[in-house]
Amino acid sequence: MDEELRGNLLVAQSGGPTTVINASLAGVVLEALNHDCIEEIYGGLNGVLGILSENLINLAEESQQVIRGLRQTPGAALGTCRHKLKQAQEFERVLEVFKAHNIRYFFYIGGNDSQDTANKIHHLAQEQNYELRVIGIPKTIDNDLPMTDHCPGYGSVIKYIATTVKEMALDHESIGNHDFVSILEVMGRNTGWIAAGASLAKSRGQPEDAPHLIYMPEVALSEEKFLQDVQSVLQKKPYCMVVVSEGVTDVSGNYLGASKQTDTFGHVTLGGVADYLSNLVQENLGIKARSAKLGINQRSAIHCSSQRDNDEAFICGAEAVKAAINGKSGQMIVLVRSSTDQYQTEVSLTPLSTVANEVKVFPQSWISEDRAGVAHQFFKYASPLIQGEVPIVYENGLPKFVKLKHYSVAKVLGSFVMAE
Repeated sequence: MDEELRGNLLVAQSGGPTTVINASLAGVVLEALNHDCIEEIYGGLNGVLGILSENLINLAEESQQVIRGLRQTPGAALGTCRHKLKQAQEFERVLEVFKAHNIRYFFYIGGNDSQDTANKIHHLAQEQNYELRVIGIPKTIDNDLPMTDHCPGYGSVIKYIATTVKEMALDHESIGNHDFVSILEVMGRNTGWIAAGASLAKSRGQPEDAPHLIYMPEVALSEEKFLQDVQSVLQKKPYCMVVVSEGVTDVSGNYLGASKQTDTFGHVTLGGVADYLSNLVQENLGIKARSAKLGINQRSAIHCSSQRDNDEAFICGAEAVKAAINGKSGQMIVLVRSSTDQYQTEVSLTPLSTVANEVKVFPQSWISEDRAGVAHQFFKYASPLIQGEVPIVYENGLPKFVKLKHYSVAKVLGSFVMAE
């Protein structure tokens, strides 16, 4: 253990929320309370934007009941952002805020871009000889962070999607007569991990159960093959259920159904591939086709989330604090799966530089031979991640969630204007 570092802790959340992002936050706060060297526990509102504007709250003043209740509350309790630090003056401002509030421990809960931000803050502190320990905590439903077996948030989203598919399949079976196509669009810009999770809806030993076809960004989608696949299923089944990633492209590499708008990171705004394919079926096959799009509900449905996912997210937060106390910095928490048949994971660390802006694609060997489904290896990988149900507190028949009180930390710096 390195020499004890006394000072304050700051934790922030970034990117799209998950049903377990608050579990990681709870893990950070509850573990930090165990260490005397951590004097104050602060939260940055809306990710790095809150740090830039010095909008900090005191998490140590929150009741432990509220902190524990975060584990059963979706959304991001601190608020998030999709802002990527680019200007030198922004990085300087972050460190200025850290110095003003004696922040010596910084934890950023987020995905690829967030880990890049954490990595740059770590190096800037080193360059300026400011003693700061930075640990990234993984978070993404996309499961596309490298170096970790899986990401907190993934198990819950595929549990919800597989459940939705099973429910929709019973509806479709009751109305189909070899003339009905249902297309469900799920998230997944660059990878097919989420769409692949829908395959868990298949009953054991029943490979012909819904979803009948799964299309992912790792495989370019030919319109001709798609129509042939649909017809092949309808020859045997009363309906055809398709699950497709929002990031699927055609053989020329163009997103299907994408808009011309971009987000703050410069990414093309996706959404519309299910409608596109539905129209394709109706126009070319002349049969009924319906499309549905799972939006933010797939990442916020805590009533159908995984207890194992929740537990691992909490552990990642707690272990991040322990790592920093022991002198680690510039690292991200990763989950390492045991090589034994029985599912077990251990927590380890990887340099932030190995994660920042990198993407773990779905393995080609796990895609079925017909390129419209997944192979058995995926079932063995994903099934353990969806086990257990998070206990939800209900009030008047509806879920009861907690909210932070937002005990503000006094500002000591002047206002900051971001460059355009």
